[in-house]
Amino acid sequence: MDRGGCQMSGGGGGVDGSGPDQHGMITMEDLESFSEDQLSDSGNGSLQEEGETMEEDENPDRLLHYWQDVARGHQVEVSQEMAEPIQQLTSNNQGRSHRERVPFTLLTRKEKCGELLYEKRHYEKGHWACITMREDTYEQSICYGFMRIMRYICQQNSLGDYLGMSLPIVTVVHTDENHSVISHDVTVAYYLPTEHQAQPPQPHDSDIIIEIWPATVVYTRPFTGPTNEVTIINQINAMAELLDSPGVCVNDSFIVAGYTNPAHNNRQNEIWFLERR
Repeated sequence: MDRGGCQMSGGGGGVDGSGPDQHGMITMEDLESFSEDQLSDSGNGSLQEEGETMEEDENPDRLLHYWQDVARGHQVEVSQEMAEPIQQLTSNNQGRSHRERVPFTLLTRKEKCGELLYEKRHYEKGHWACITMREDTYEQSICYGFMRIMRYICQQNSLGDYLGMSLPIVTVVHTDENHSVISHDVTVAYYLPTEHQAQPPQPHDSDIIIEIWPATVVYTRPFTGPTNEVTIINQINAMAELLDSPGVCVNDSFIVAGYTNPAHNNRQNEIWFLERR
């Protein structure tokens, strides 16, 4: 499998970077804090309004079945071996349920009539766990890539311990010069939480590599909904029209930042343009 470049390129962050509003939908933040008795039987991704009591050992595969039901809508199969990582990610892991945001410094915001057009941010260099996938569709690549990253987060690492969740999970995509075609090579990346930045735990999965991404300036715009080849191309072209000087950014590599479970239709995302170094 090609492990090719998943680094940000550009040219660091202190202000806490909160992601888009995630009200009313299941997010990757929520998935880490859900308990089994909070999931509905419908399998449609909604929370029960009043919840129901359920002993943890009554139906240990309930979370797995939920993921399987949602993933099938994206032609993705969730195997039985994902049961333990899913349960670890959705439990409080002995009080370690905090989701760390990738830190950044907000440099500028551009708005029009009260609507946010884009933000300019500065990210410090840091360690990221990356895996490059090449599935038939973008959605399949990010789902399968994220599941492998999940296994790394949940004990399949040199510490044998849960590493903690960070947001956003990002994917690096490559396009042609005209921004009309996305390459099949898609890199899924996870920011190592602060406590592991100095000495990143090594993955058991040989296709996951730990990279140091350099300090980077990004231009970012939020968008909602599914992420696929069509929507990403549309978002890239829309962002290019908004920038005053698009030539300052890399023209063929972009980042899709996800704050929502990649199997969910109503994802909360951002498109990132990387400033040239």
